[in-house]
Amino acid sequence: MTVTLITGANKGLGFETAKQLLELGHVVYVGARDAERGEKAAATLGARFVQLDVTDDTSVENALAAIDSAEGRLDVLVHNAGVLGNEALDGPTALRVFDTNAVGIVRVTEAALPLLRRSSNPIVVTVSSSAGSFWAVNNPDRPEYHLPLALYSASKAAATMLTILYAKSQPGIKFNALEPGTTATDMTAAFGIGRPPAESARTVVRLATLDADGPTGTFRDEAGELPW
Repeated sequence: MTVTLITGANKGLGFETAKQLLELGHVVYVGARDAERGEKAAATLGARFVQLDVTDDTSVENALAAIDSAEGRLDVLVHNAGVLGNEALDGPTALRVFDTNAVGIVRVTEAALPLLRRSSNPIVVTVSSSAGSFWAVNNPDRPEYHLPLALYSASKAAATMLTILYAKSQPGIKFNALEPGTTATDMTAAFGIGRPPAESARTVVRLATLDADGPTGTFRDEAGELPW
């Protein structure tokens, strides 16, 4: 059985990714900051719940310790937790956005590495965004060119960079970042855009189920590798 942890999995893209991986036979841990919502989501899915706030070191350490105790390893880690941070362009908002979207990746990855190293095919997937691609935001033909989300975009650029550099420093583990496609979630509700989360989740699932000889150190969408 493949043991998978998905952060921010109590709703939206994370929830649908969990659902699809469960259907493929994975043991899925739904990581969520809010215990009540996380437990409800896990019960609905038939998954396992672990309280995990990516901005809290103790919460992260406790979550991975719980998985270690129950499973002894981790095969797949999906960094899905994220915030938009479009309410203000100021220091406190910047700290919150980067803490969740970028620093949280470091916290969870570092805590998960000992468990991932015990897997025969360890995989890490970062749900990033082409809003953090220098190529996309400077391309007038791309929708990201007009996207006024400085903090979100900058934090996703950091998320992709962290993923690529982890791939270099951890050659035994496949690390890939992805643009899942514009998805209708709580984050995009204000814009009234996006396709159903189940459609975008298929791209996450594809990267979460790579063979041992699959790619690593890439940023991609459903069509293939993207410049960034």
